[in-house]
Order: sequence, then C-alpha cells, then structure tokens
Amino acid sequence: MKTLRDVAIGETATVVRLHGEGAVRRRIMDMGITRRTPVRVRKVAPLGDPIEVTVRNYELSIRKADAEMIEVE
Repeated sequence: MKTLRDVAIGETATVVRLHGEGAVRRRIMDMGITRRTPVRVRKVAPLGDPIEVTVRNYELSIRKADAEMIEVE
C-alpha cells in the first residue's frame, strides 16, 4: 500500500482510498481530497512536516500523519 507520504516531490498520484475515521476523514474530504482525485506533491518542509500538494488547482499543506491516511496509486 502506497500512501501520499511516499510520493516523491514533483510526482502526481491518484487517490485510491481514505483511511481514518470520523472527523479526520471528513476534514480530509472537505479539503478536496477524494477518491480518483489527482494529487501532485509540490514541496516537503525541511523536517518532513508538512507536505505541500496541489489538488483541484489549489495548493494545500497537510501533515505527515494525514498524508499517511491517503492511499494512492
């Protein structure tokens, strides 16, 4: 299983599944990260947290813990 955290800088991946429960899952979905959505990793902070991604034509920063809940292909 490959997660969004494993995607290299500059690569694009497609969301397959969201793991997590309740409010955390809902928050990720509210940010526009849903199944079959392409997500491009733009930058990673020097210490690895947060990760900046482009999703639905806007930039979004997410924590490593949240990125691990997003399964991609």
